[in-house]
Order: sequence, then C-alpha cells, then structure tokens
Amino acid sequence: MELKQAIASRASVREFTGDEVPIEDLREMVRLAGRAPSVNNAQPWRFIVVQKRALKTAMADAVRLKLQELLPEPGCDEQEGRYKALCTYCTFFEHAPAVVAVGTRNYEAMLDKAVERAMHISSHELRGHPDEASLGASIQTLLLAATDMGYGACWMTGPLVARPELEALLGIEHPWRLGALVSIGRPAAQVQPTDKLPVEQIFELRA
Repeated sequence: MELKQAIASRASVREFTGDEVPIEDLREMVRLAGRAPSVNNAQPWRFIVVQKRALKTAMADAVRLKLQELLPEPGCDEQEGRYKALCTYCTFFEHAPAVVAVGTRNYEAMLDKAVERAMHISSHELRGHPDEASLGASIQTLLLAATDMGYGACWMTGPLVARPELEALLGIEHPWRLGALVSIGRPAAQVQPTDKLPVEQIFELRA
C-alpha cells in the first residue's frame, strides 16, 4: 500500500475479528512507530503490547470502576444509556486482539529552567508541549503502519481517566507515564473513513 493510500484509508476501528495479531507484525508496527520525529530526538516513548485476555479485562474493569466513581448515578433511562455508551466507548479495547499501551516521559531541554525562571511560564507550554507532540507523531506512525499491514486500529485516551490504576497493572513507573492506548486487530467490517474537511478549508497561503 502506498503512503497516500494508507493516509486516506486510515480510520478508527472499534470492532475486530477474533484473529490474533502475530507478534512479528506488532514488532514491525512498533519499529516503524519508533522512526517518528521527536523533540531533540529524545524518542520519549515505550510500547507495551498486551495480548493476555485477563490483563485486558483487568484494565477495562479499572476504567469502568473509575467512571463509576467520577460520574453521578444515572437518574433516568436516558442518563443510563449515556453512561453505558461511555463505558463501552472507553473499554472496547478489552475485545481487541492486541492493545498497545504507549508510555511517554517528559523531556527537559537545557534552557527549560532558565526560561521558566525568567518568564514565569512552563517551558513545555511555551514550546507547544513537545513531549505530547512527539507522542502523537509516534502514534500516528503506528496507526499508518497498522493500516498499511491490513489491520484496523484506534487511538484511545478515554481510558486515561484510570491512568494510575492502568499504570500499576502495566508496571509503568516514574519517570514514565501512560500516554495512550491503541487497540489493534483485523476489522470486523469494511472500514469506512469518516469525512474530513476539504483542503480549501484548512489550507492557507502567505506568499
């Protein structure tokens, strides 16, 4: 598959067949994700692949429990329906053949502390949060690699409501933190990319 085709056909996939994803394919996706650009080539990422059903269930249970703690008790059928939909949206990774937990850590430049003292502002904020930008670049590369190899994937941040619990289950310790989950598997149905804004609405030229 050509790069343009992979970019155009990529879509968030939330329903998968029961087919396992070979570890060789997952390693290749991660290898390509590790080629993404990052701030000062710090490569602030780690990729933890989860295939064990028991661990995926424990992770999903932690998210459901946290949502129960955070959200008020549903007072009507409509609220109950919304709550169930949110739980499903944040825990469907439980049924994916593979889940990639993407860890990240802060990058501190030599001038960070000096800038913060002089300007009284977080250098990460001043520089546009380069850690998060680096993480996003690696995840996008992972998604495109999965698409190119015939898989479907979905970038998830909703489960991070239970970040401490998930980090404990995954063995992620300081200075690392969980940045996102990516569910991966063979799509259960034909993938249909969502509509995107036309280039005329997002392209500006200053010539």
